[in-house]
Amino acid sequence: MPIIKSAIKRAKQTIVRRDRNVATKRTLKEAMKAFVAAPSATTLSAAQSAIDTAVKKNILNKNTASRRKALLSKTAKAAGVKPA
Repeated sequence: MPIIKSAIKRAKQTIVRRDRNVATKRTLKEAMKAFVAAPSATTLSAAQSAIDTAVKKNILNKNTASRRKALLSKTAKAAGVKPA
């Protein structure tokens, strides 16, 4: 455990940020798995929204997000899902 006051504060902030990031990543993974399990327009939009949220919060790189959204679109097209 740190002794310096600023280091203590930094450690507390790190814990809070990590919990927030893990929650966002978990939401993203659940949305992606839900779409793969049952492709539909609603699950597609939920997955894309989760990706956009992760990018906005700097958890996911924008190029990674673009690649994942392209993969979702490709899967949706193969499953015959039309975006809402």
